[in-house]
Amino acid sequence: MPEASLKTRLHTVIFGTEPGAGRNFDIFLIVIILTSVAALFVDSIATVHQKYGDWLFAAEVVFTVLFTLEYAARIYCSPNRRAYIFSFYGLVDLLATIPTYLSLLIPGAQHLLIIRIFRVLRVFRIFKLFHYMSEANVLIRSLMSSRRKISVFLVCVLTLIVVFGALMYLIEGPENGFTSLPKSMYWAIVTVTTVGYGDIAPHTPMGQLIAALAMITSYAIIAIPTGILSAELIQESQRSITNKQCDSCKKFGHEKDSEFCRHCGEKLLPPSS
Repeated sequence: MPEASLKTRLHTVIFGTEPGAGRNFDIFLIVIILTSVAALFVDSIATVHQKYGDWLFAAEVVFTVLFTLEYAARIYCSPNRRAYIFSFYGLVDLLATIPTYLSLLIPGAQHLLIIRIFRVLRVFRIFKLFHYMSEANVLIRSLMSSRRKISVFLVCVLTLIVVFGALMYLIEGPENGFTSLPKSMYWAIVTVTTVGYGDIAPHTPMGQLIAALAMITSYAIIAIPTGILSAELIQESQRSITNKQCDSCKKFGHEKDSEFCRHCGEKLLPPSS
């Protein structure tokens, strides 16, 4: 078989997403990925590892060889090899094989194979689900629009954490568990985020007063980013709504690309010039 024909056939099978060999290959690949990740989880259980560790290691070697051959085949048949190698999927494909080889030098490195789960993201490309992710796009645009406000908010929160941590270090001291400023800031983060592990706690009345102030402040801190993002989501949703009126029910509030009325189902007529 000529080399050009072989590359074309491989490219159709490996990179193709249409029903047939391309989609079947990707579905098979996702099954293998999920199986390898499941084997990694099972192998982390001590009793299972003691009994079936050798078998699971042999299976991991087989998975790694398959993924290595697949990665080499993708590079071979890719029309733009550099673009594939440095793309998101290309980097994930590479990282999915490295930990097994790295574990030969660094024991335990094979647990980094959990990154293989990112390869399952191909399911969006296979079944063309990106066309149905407008809601996700709205959320992403809202996050991007509010990034400056959220950045200012985070700076303010960090400032409060430093202040609360410094006060607790000054008031409580090492004898009550606040052995350093980083340790005190850790306590402030746990308290302000309402996690409350309880591994460090104030013992003096003044320290407990500062802790109470931090707890009360945390309620406002939690509400602020939610309000910022909610406001941006509302604005983003309103940008896609027009004043297009339905000639049948006379109602407004249709999206820009709407062809039919959302209220009565009648076809929307284009605006008259």
